[in-house]
This record gives sequence, structure tokens and C-alpha cells, in this order.
Amino acid sequence: MAGKSDFTPEEWGLLCKSPMLTALVVVAASPSGPFGIIKEMFAVGKLVAETKAKGGADALVGAVVGDITTRDGMEQAKPTEIQGKKPDEARAYALEQLKKVAALLGQKAPSDAQGFKQWLQEVATRVANASKEGGFLGIGGTLVSDEEQRALADTAAVLGVAKT
Repeated sequence: MAGKSDFTPEEWGLLCKSPMLTALVVVAASPSGPFGIIKEMFAVGKLVAETKAKGGADALVGAVVGDITTRDGMEQAKPTEIQGKKPDEARAYALEQLKKVAALLGQKAPSDAQGFKQWLQEVATRVANASKEGGFLGIGGTLVSDEEQRALADTAAVLGVAKT
């Protein structure tokens, strides 16, 4: 079982940013307006809280969640590198970083890699399902847009997991 001590500070920082980077791929694919984005980011926080409450399911996921739920960890988890980027640029950057996460996990935590990557895909799925796309004042629209479906497929592809 891999833990924080198995990674350099830079590598651990990337793992801590990976949930928000995963969410960003979906959010940037089909921006939902201010209220939708709030719901989508809330979905990430809710999954992190659920994961922390469950504990023990996956040691590496638990270690990352333990870090990103601290004050310092929350700051470290913010993907500040995307500031000023257009949605397509931010999405491309996030996918590139997720490729690095997948490679890093395969190299340094092969026994934990699948569980961690599957958890990240769950982050993407929760974000995609958090807010309706289209419609007016919450009436009509679809739960997961075509763009979000592609984003889910993209995250699954770069992480090497099944789309959930």
C-alpha cells in the first residue's frame, strides 16, 4: 500500500490536485452557469466527505482525502495553474495532468492505481450528474450533456478505467 512517503512533494501535490483536475475536465466541457458550477463543485466536496467518513476503502485515496481536507491541503489541491485559461485550454491542461497521474500511479503505486483511478472517475461522474444542462430555470434540459458524456469518456480513457 502506497502512501505520502512514497511520492516526492511535487508528485503528492499532483495527486492532491487530481480530484479538482478531474472535476475541471467535466465542468469545462459544458459550463453550467454560476449555479450549476456551484452544484458541480459541491458534488466533489460531498464525495470527498463521503470518502473520508467511510475510511479504509482504499489507503491511497484515504491518504489524499486526509490531506486535502486540511487547511493546507485545500490550498495545495487547488489547480491554480488554470487561472486565466479559457475552458478548452483548462480542460486540455487537466487531461494532460490526469495522464501524468495515471502514469505516476502505475510507476509508484501499481497495487493502488486502479482503485485511485476509479475513484477519480467517480469524481467525474458525480460532477456530470450534479447539474442539468440546458433548459430554463431548472425546467427541461438534460442531466448529462453530450459534452459531459465526452468528458467522462476522456477522463476514463486517460485514466485507463471504465466509464461509469
